[in-house]
Amino acid sequence: MAEDDVYQNLKTRYEEGRVPWDDELPPPEVIEMAARLSPGRALDLGCGYGRSSIYLARRDWTVDGVDFIPLAIARALARAEQAGVGDLASFHLGKVTNLRFLSGPYDWALDVGCMHALDDAGLRQYRDEVYRLLRPGGLYMLFAHLRAEGIDVPGRGVFEETVHDLFGRSFTLEREVRGTTQVEGRPPFPSAWFWFRRN
Repeated sequence: MAEDDVYQNLKTRYEEGRVPWDDELPPPEVIEMAARLSPGRALDLGCGYGRSSIYLARRDWTVDGVDFIPLAIARALARAEQAGVGDLASFHLGKVTNLRFLSGPYDWALDVGCMHALDDAGLRQYRDEVYRLLRPGGLYMLFAHLRAEGIDVPGRGVFEETVHDLFGRSFTLEREVRGTTQVEGRPPFPSAWFWFRRN
């Protein structure tokens, strides 16, 4: 799927309200990590309506959320104001492959289901931006749909080996948890959480 197709598909989903990831709380893995870390600066990649950003801001994190869908950013801004954290959670319309409008260092970069939609060139640009923005020793936490032969994975998906190849030299893998994701109307498909530290 080309980048323009990914954009149009997501734009349409937001406009039609077909966003199953629109939960009030972030995934349990994010909540668990937030309870363990001292507040600092966080980067929410592909932030959508800002659920993770707002959750972290409520816990005194300073957060920058980035998404390339205008409606997602508009709603994230409104929700942050409504939650009383507009001073801590900022939202930016842009591509995760080109974050030159941001400057680090960040203590935590978080991606819940964004990176796996990128093509090969985009993956490398994305990795370079995460490396540039994250401080040495900072946490990069990723949830991705994993590609597998013969399985239709939403949002393109990424091969597990590709994740390791991309981040293996500049980051240290601390933990990986493989799982299965079920999306309404689709058969289950493989997914995984990855916890990396920037070298």
